[in-house]
Amino acid sequence: MEARTLDAVVSRGRVSRRPRDTTRLATTLALVCVYMVAEVAGGVVANSLALLADAAHMLGDAGALGLALFALWFARRPATAKHTYGFHRTEILAALANGATLIAIAISIIVEAYGRFRAPPPVRAGLMLTIASGGLAVNLVSLWVLHEDGRGDASLNLRGAWLHVVTDTLGSVQAIVAGMLLSIFGWRWVDPLASILIALLVVFSAWELLRSATAVLMESAPGHIDVDEVRTAILATPGVGAVDDLHVWTITSGLEALSAHVLICDDRSPRVLLNDIRAMLRTRFRIDHVTIQVESESCDEAGLHP
Repeated sequence: MEARTLDAVVSRGRVSRRPRDTTRLATTLALVCVYMVAEVAGGVVANSLALLADAAHMLGDAGALGLALFALWFARRPATAKHTYGFHRTEILAALANGATLIAIAISIIVEAYGRFRAPPPVRAGLMLTIASGGLAVNLVSLWVLHEDGRGDASLNLRGAWLHVVTDTLGSVQAIVAGMLLSIFGWRWVDPLASILIALLVVFSAWELLRSATAVLMESAPGHIDVDEVRTAILATPGVGAVDDLHVWTITSGLEALSAHVLICDDRSPRVLLNDIRAMLRTRFRIDHVTIQVESESCDEAGLHP
């Protein structure tokens, strides 16, 4: 087959990392860090677990965004003789770490909320409402900056950072609602209840991220690709008599790879046949990184009867 390096595929493909990705992440990281300090101070002064839970989530956001920035930079390093696929999976590891961090944050919030349910402390509702409203504004700006990273075709790394901000935005909404109910009705139990709801939102967003990152690391077939359909499409290519050792996996988000053994049963040129298969895989399945071993044999010798 035509020799093409992985870096060449990446440089022209959907997984190329543009400078604006780094700029968006850095801008959001600065916003989150500044307001996280305000939420910690406000949570302590107002004695609000919901605010402290939101601040803890913002701390997770800061770590996630910092990790995403590092992974984005590290993944650009070229392939080496020892790391022939390059360092693209650094982003998958970052996504996995972000998902695990979200789960840890959620568990700590639920544990603390349980204690507060038993003996709800007094909370300064007005200050809690003010700080939570400011947090919502910061999160909405961050979501606007990162809106492209919430799409389904974004990398798991960038999508993980975006999910952190989404759940933190929902957490700010919960804290605002809790502050309003505390201010109007004086219900102290609303504060730990809001923190538990925030934690559940965190778990919900983290689960899919963990599942997707684990699937990539386990080299499972991409969820949007039916391997049996790929096999049928290759077999339908004129001149192909058999396909075996077919493997489809994900190197990093947006970069799928395929390897297979193909038997040619007519006198077609292997190069022409491979070009046809490659074009079909790119058009129908968006698979660019293809490695195919070809053997030529008559259908009668192979026991095949097309």
